[in-house]
Amino acid sequence: MEEKIKRVVSRTKMMFVYFWLLPVFLVAFGETGGEWVGAYAGDVRTAYFAETVTILLTAVLVPVSLKLFSWMLTKKIDVVAITDALRLYALWSGVRLALLAMPVLAGFLTYYMMLSNKGVLCALIALTASLFCLPGENRLRKELHIEKE
Repeated sequence: MEEKIKRVVSRTKMMFVYFWLLPVFLVAFGETGGEWVGAYAGDVRTAYFAETVTILLTAVLVPVSLKLFSWMLTKKIDVVAITDALRLYALWSGVRLALLAMPVLAGFLTYYMMLSNKGVLCALIALTASLFCLPGENRLRKELHIEKE
């Protein structure tokens, strides 16, 4: 059992690291320049549309990702056997990070393609929300109500 717990913790930590590598790569790719940086900077309609989509994605997906995991924890994960609970915990942790990755991706693309600060602010909001998802063995044990042997 302890080995399975450590494996799930390792998997969730790896997903969290990959989540944080996404903005690092986006910033590195955007700062090195290219033809796509500022491609739509002069197009007011496209910039407005991209900013609106990014703001809506952030406003919807940040609270949904945090609350959905909490809801799934109480409604689906707590009612199954421990091996299934560990598998579902890893799955829904990944779903939560994937939901948070969408406004990060949209935000940085809006920032670099439209040269709009609204995009980077939305991306930073999603990145800050991800700090509420820090994985760890103590957190997993607390959320799944597993006592240390």
